[in-house]
Amino acid sequence: MEKILSELFDILVEMEAIDPIVLDMSETPIPTEYFIIMTANSDVHMKSLRERLVRYIKRSELPLIYYDKGEGHDWLLIDAGDIVIHIFSKKGREFYDLEGLWVDARRIDTVGR
Repeated sequence: MEKILSELFDILVEMEAIDPIVLDMSETPIPTEYFIIMTANSDVHMKSLRERLVRYIKRSELPLIYYDKGEGHDWLLIDAGDIVIHIFSKKGREFYDLEGLWVDARRIDTVGR
C-alpha cells in the first residue's frame, strides 16, 4: 500500500494539488485505511485531478468503487476501498474541515520519501 500511496502523492505534487495530505484512518470507525485530501484551484483543476487519479486507480490493484462524475461542486470523492480521495475547492475544504473532524487520525506528511 505504501507504493500506491507514494505514487498517488507524486501525481498530486506533479499536478500541483494544493496542500495534499494523507490521513491514516485505520484507528477510526471509518471503514477505510487512508484519506487523501487536497485542494484544487479551479473547477478545471478539480476535473483534471479526478480524471488522472481515476486513470491511475483503474490501472492499479485498487478497486474503483465510486467517483463523482459531476462538475461545479466544492467536493469530489473517489472511493478506492482502502483509500478514499477527497478533492476540494478552497471554500469546500474550509467548510467541511475533514482534517479538523478527524484530528485524531495520524497525519502522514511524507509518503514514501
